[in-house]
Amino acid sequence: MKNKTLFLLLVIFSISLYGQKKPFTIEEFYKVKTVGSPVLSNSGERIAYSVTEYDLPTAKTISTVYVMNKNGSSLESISDKLPGAYSPFWSVNDELFLLSKGQLYKYSFDTDKVEQLTDFYPGVSAPVVSNDGRYIAFTADLFPECGTDNDCNKKLDESSTNGPVQAYIADKQMYRHWTEYKGEKETYLILYDMVEKKYETITSSDVLSGTYMLGGGPKYAFSPDSRILAYVSTPEKNIAASTNTDIYLLPIGSKEAVNITFANNAWDGTPVFSPDGKYIAYRTHTIPGYEADRFRVAVYDIKALQSQTLTEAFDYTTSDLSWSPDSKSIYFTANVQGYNPVFKVDAVSKVVTKITDDKAVRGYQISKDQQTLFLNFSSVDKPGEIYSYSVNGGVYSQITFYNKKLAEEVDIRPAEQMWVDGADGVPVHVFIVKPHDFQEYKKYPLVVNVHGGPQMQWMDSFRGDWQVYPGSGYVVVFFNPHGSTGYGSKFTEAISKDWGGKVYEDVMKVTEALEKLPYVDSERMGAMGWSYGGYMMNWLQGHTNKFKCLASMMGVYDLESMWGATEELWFVNWDVGGQPWNSELYAKYSPSNYVQNFSTPTLIITGEKDYRVPYTQSLQYFTTLQTLGIDSRLIVFKNDGHWPNSIKSMPLYYNAHLEWFHKYLGGKPAPYNSNEMVKNNIFK
Repeated sequence: MKNKTLFLLLVIFSISLYGQKKPFTIEEFYKVKTVGSPVLSNSGERIAYSVTEYDLPTAKTISTVYVMNKNGSSLESISDKLPGAYSPFWSVNDELFLLSKGQLYKYSFDTDKVEQLTDFYPGVSAPVVSNDGRYIAFTADLFPECGTDNDCNKKLDESSTNGPVQAYIADKQMYRHWTEYKGEKETYLILYDMVEKKYETITSSDVLSGTYMLGGGPKYAFSPDSRILAYVSTPEKNIAASTNTDIYLLPIGSKEAVNITFANNAWDGTPVFSPDGKYIAYRTHTIPGYEADRFRVAVYDIKALQSQTLTEAFDYTTSDLSWSPDSKSIYFTANVQGYNPVFKVDAVSKVVTKITDDKAVRGYQISKDQQTLFLNFSSVDKPGEIYSYSVNGGVYSQITFYNKKLAEEVDIRPAEQMWVDGADGVPVHVFIVKPHDFQEYKKYPLVVNVHGGPQMQWMDSFRGDWQVYPGSGYVVVFFNPHGSTGYGSKFTEAISKDWGGKVYEDVMKVTEALEKLPYVDSERMGAMGWSYGGYMMNWLQGHTNKFKCLASMMGVYDLESMWGATEELWFVNWDVGGQPWNSELYAKYSPSNYVQNFSTPTLIITGEKDYRVPYTQSLQYFTTLQTLGIDSRLIVFKNDGHWPNSIKSMPLYYNAHLEWFHKYLGGKPAPYNSNEMVKNNIFK
């Protein structure tokens, strides 16, 4: 009997050992394949999409465009026919357009041939093709004196990079943005007539630039009859301090565009024509200068020459607009309590209907009968894939399975959720990811992550931070404090002019709740954050000793010098209540004014080309900590801005965090020595 019991125990142990998944590591993260949003053909029969893969040892990113039937069958690689293809979209007759090496191509399934449509030296960005197939609208950076002359642009490009004097001269603000100096070029909207083989500049505006992030979404669109081009521009001369943009309508062949949103001095953008051509859906703000104002869905009646807002009663910010095929309603996504579901609003009754359940949707397409959605979404424990969703049946069917094998072999941890009463007793939404090989009776070190934005939300979606650190033995917690989107406008607005107030209270109350959990080691707690989250790390430095270590990435340290160096002045002007000479909040909420309380060891990471939160903020912080004798480490990514390169820089980012956390919180050792990674070019 004893031998039989022992045998059964050995069998059970062998099965459990065999079935145990590997912990999630940095290497495992780079095995995840990123599946792009589905792009549905006009007939509704095919889906195009891209898949991005990473080669960690060579630091290369490989992107492949695929086309499949709507049920996932008949998969074929278009990149085999057009190497380097990206950004697929369809014509009305189901020909596939793609970009490659900065030029636009067309692939015909009938002939199995690829045709190059543009040969434009400055390159083609964000192209849109008219329904009649005659025109292409796109943006490009040109020397104003050259216009669309290829030879002229090429000649000035070569002389500007090879000349003896290397300098930038600015006569107005927004002379640099995101990671680039503006230089002598301007961003133009260009119309290419494929019949006449003629390029024509429509307008120049920094708002059309690919690096201009406010609002996002499409910045121009053709009417269904191909007779009108709608585009976004701005009447403002100083866009560094204004959020005002407008939508203009230009009849093809005309030189005069009409501003249809001139009455609103706040942001208007992302124009989308209805299929019947009678209306334009767009998103709009109501508060000038407030970047994080709630994006509302509005509709412009082209015949009546008037607009109306459809979602004023819907208290969440909207994105990704698309019309129903019958032109009666508008679909959109919205941040709601840690998710980004799909909704639709009736264009007449203004009734908003939730279409999907709680999903972190990255992109979607609607079938012609509106009975099926094709969408990409992920969760904390599942990388993004493409699914079909039966609207009436409420059933999801997975179509792509690029990460199935990885998920079977590697422990991709799920998130649990809880709510904690934060500042003013308002509940705060918290996500908890437990470590690999979690055991209830053990205590684990804790890492709290505060998001940037600050007006954004963490979601139940896949992210490397949620897996790399739990894979090394940490409980990772991320939450949505005051200022986050997804919990109503009042909650979002609460952070403006209160940077070190309610969010700090939320952080402390969430941490106090976490340290009471039986599996959290309250003596081994650390915190990390990026951008505003980095600011909050710097604020915590001067206001609490609760954390054993901090990690501050791209964080604001001195608000007054931040104002003078950042490129988007509208943000600090609004969120900090003016300028340093007329707002006391710069002094009140600047971490640099609380140096006398500093004591916590801190890892600091920044990018030398970060023009949003200039890297000198991190240099000042590091100099202060070093002067005070506080253990600190500074990492400066030489070629990166506010977001480090995903394949060339982020491996070091993860490893450096693991080193720092191991040193002070005692999780598993980092797999590499960060100094050796840089010295010996590990992972390139």
